[in-house]
Amino acid sequence: MDQTKSDSASRIVVLASGSGSNLQILLDHKADSWRVVGVVSDRPSAHALDRAAAAGVPSEVVQYSSFGDRAAFTAAVCDSIDRFDPHFIVLAGFMRVLGPDAILRFPNQIINVHPSLLPSFPGAHGVRDALKYGVAVTGVTVHFVDEQLDHGPIIAQEAVAVLPGDDEDSLHARLQAIEHRLLPHVVTQLARGTLEVSGRIVKGTVST
Repeated sequence: MDQTKSDSASRIVVLASGSGSNLQILLDHKADSWRVVGVVSDRPSAHALDRAAAAGVPSEVVQYSSFGDRAAFTAAVCDSIDRFDPHFIVLAGFMRVLGPDAILRFPNQIINVHPSLLPSFPGAHGVRDALKYGVAVTGVTVHFVDEQLDHGPIIAQEAVAVLPGDDEDSLHARLQAIEHRLLPHVVTQLARGTLEVSGRIVKGTVST
């Protein structure tokens, strides 16, 4: 590797399963305090891998079907992450739930972006569930990852109104615009060391 953890810029590894739009935002973001050094996906067909290749960022694929259970899959993903020697890991549309071993190996180093105002509507269908419930407001949450699904300490949230006539695609598009703005700022604060976790409370300012 051409950079070690002693260098000034924090090393970021991104986990993605799909199109990688949040990955692209991180790849395009110009920051002195951090850079994306690796991408891991559970799907060899993920467009996120193409985005990584286009940016000259190395990637690895760890397929769930190659392992007998979630624990073995998690260990393999963590081994893959370790090879990139990261400071922080960003789950950006990664559709597999990692087991507790990931938290033990990377405590307060993994963050996730989720399309709802957690703790409301966790899981893979946050946009659909919000529409089905009939809420007037939903939003975006960036949080630390813990052993439970979409549960860890919240770093930043931003509300988005649900408009009359919204469907899953239209609402998701507005939520993504917020994700694309919020996520790089959170990563920057992580890299600068301005965030501190105390129980479920994250101390520090995420300015956008």
